Amino acid sequence: MLKRALILILLPLAAAGCASTKSEVPIVPTTPAASVQARGETEAVGTANADAADDPAIWRNPANPAASLIVGTDKKAGLHVYDLTGKDRFFIDAGQVNNVDLKDMGDAGIIVAASDRNDRKNAKLALFRLDTANAKLVPLGIVPVGAGEAYGVCLYRTGGKLHAFNVIKDGTIRQVELDLSGAAPVGKIVRTMKLATQSEGCVADERTHRLYVGEENAGVWRFDARAGGPIAGTKIASADGRALVIDVEGVAIAAEGDGNGGYLLVSSQGDHAYAVYRLADEAFVGRFRITPGKFGSTEETDGIEVITGDFGPDYPGGLFVAQDGYNPPKAQNFKFATWADIKAALKLD
Repeated sequence: MLKRALILILLPLAAAGCASTKSEVPIVPTTPAASVQARGETEAVGTANADAADDPAIWRNPANPAASLIVGTDKKAGLHVYDLTGKDRFFIDAGQVNNVDLKDMGDAGIIVAASDRNDRKNAKLALFRLDTANAKLVPLGIVPVGAGEAYGVCLYRTGGKLHAFNVIKDGTIRQVELDLSGAAPVGKIVRTMKLATQSEGCVADERTHRLYVGEENAGVWRFDARAGGPIAGTKIASADGRALVIDVEGVAIAAEGDGNGGYLLVSSQGDHAYAVYRLADEAFVGRFRITPGKFGSTEETDGIEVITGDFGPDYPGGLFVAQDGYNPPKAQNFKFATWADIKAALKLD
């Protein structure tokens, strides 16, 4: 993640902003970005004066959407559980966990997986069950997933089974079939893919069986998510300094309707923006920034998540959550926006 030495002042009303980084090299002008204001934010993570907050995952409460929960990582310390008011409801000391994802597995509950990089030479997955009634995480166990530094993670349900894609920092992507039936979870590596350089963010679309992975200095790649599928990927978006400015970080899917409806959202960390692509044809449709309003803007975003649907009156159409890398005078946190506001700003159907 880019580190800041000067305060960034953004003026992104209709054109791309510019900022000073540690090297004081100005950001290259990019494609204009629409403005969206946050409607909420979480309390700050516990680790101050550090690059700590990283990645969110959203659980939508189908019975009471306004009571939905967000799980967020403090990659120096562990996992937080927040409610939609931003209150920090729970924290578990899990050490250095980088990315997080969750899936509803029916009788097995809401399963949360975090990329565990406490051992930088041996990647692991830390697994939890989300106790939705009490907004708590219940540890299930640690699953080894091979050599290397665990970086990104995303979950994928197929045929009643739960798979995790564990993205190693060097660009290796391991598909792990998880077995939660025993006293402790176990995992089996069923397939390995590879990108050339450092990679992290990923998301799987269960409707189309597509996996999207961000290669930080190159762009976004699509893979077949099925265990029996080909291992070669296709680059669908380049880090061209216009739509995407390195680092390419979090990726998320705003699913709409059946089939391949909806959009792919990507964190363009280098200019504090988010690029949006239509899933049906993977065409670029626009960019936006979270700009100052009742709540602050977002800068240097790592992880993002978006879930469409009802989240109560404050978040019509869906909830977008972005890590905020610069949240003075407090430590880093996560900002909330509504999917309806994003669609309106980009004039999406």
